Amino acid sequence: MSQYKAIKLVKRPQPGPVSKDIFEIVELDRPSVDDGQILIKQTHMSLDPAMFGWMSPDKESYIPPVELGSVMRSSGVGEVVASKHPDFAEGDRVMGMMGWQEYALSDGQGINKVQTDAPDEMVLSVFALPGLTATQGLLNVGKPKQGETLVVTGAAGSVGSIVGQMAKADGLSVIGVVGSDEKAEWIVNELGFDGAVNYKTDDIPAKLAELTPNGIDLYFENTGGPIQHAVMGRMNAHGRIVVCGMIADYDKEQPSPGPSWIPIIKKRLTIKGFTMPDHFDQIPTLLKQLTPYVTNGDIKYRAHVLEGLESAIEGLNMFLSGENQGKLLVKL
Repeated sequence: MSQYKAIKLVKRPQPGPVSKDIFEIVELDRPSVDDGQILIKQTHMSLDPAMFGWMSPDKESYIPPVELGSVMRSSGVGEVVASKHPDFAEGDRVMGMMGWQEYALSDGQGINKVQTDAPDEMVLSVFALPGLTATQGLLNVGKPKQGETLVVTGAAGSVGSIVGQMAKADGLSVIGVVGSDEKAEWIVNELGFDGAVNYKTDDIPAKLAELTPNGIDLYFENTGGPIQHAVMGRMNAHGRIVVCGMIADYDKEQPSPGPSWIPIIKKRLTIKGFTMPDHFDQIPTLLKQLTPYVTNGDIKYRAHVLEGLESAIEGLNMFLSGENQGKLLVKL
């Protein structure tokens, strides 16, 4: 029987960069397929900031932690190579939660057929978790209106870049927060953002004031960090804040202090956090919302592709350093 590689989580991460010793690389026997099951050969695997939360021991989070000794959780794209499931056939191209492994045995739950001939990189960069998250957070939580001003953090990342482009297509003024001049140039010159704040080098309050002369109506938060304080001071009355991620704090033992709540009262702000597992049953509807932006040519993307399953381990730390250039993927 042939074997395949998988990576298991065997320890909880400590504050700071992810160390290799929390994972174990194993060789497993390729499983046989029983009635109601499919076997998927994974071709591309997604790395996402949410993984930092999945590895933690927090049992009160929106999704249970990855159990120690089990395959690390992740989504991916692959091909059905064996099927005894009535809804899937050999050769079907599928996406869903497959884990850090070359083959995935599934009962089909949470696995969806890919309904486009787009390449795997585009599927994972746009039509999978990044695009679905951007669609739910911006359109269904943020409820943008033409003429408003949006600030989005992590603006060159997989979610933030799509949020900004969708908002531009809907007639908003869009300011992105990034961590390098190269990323700033990309979101402005290539994606069409109206401006960019480099949180590492700019005078954040001054730059934000320059770029948002009419204040901020909608804030899409992916990262946390000092930009929060500056944005809170420029929010307009009845503004909305959509909280999607907080990667600046994922590797810290204690989160950084947040802004004062006084502006929430004075400006009558609405703040709402969301996570995608609450909306997985709405994926067909979300794809209907997202697809017109793609077919109209409003969404560009770039993928940062790592080679080989084991590259996922070091790849996680790119989220902390900001080293990745676009959606972070692993090609198997």
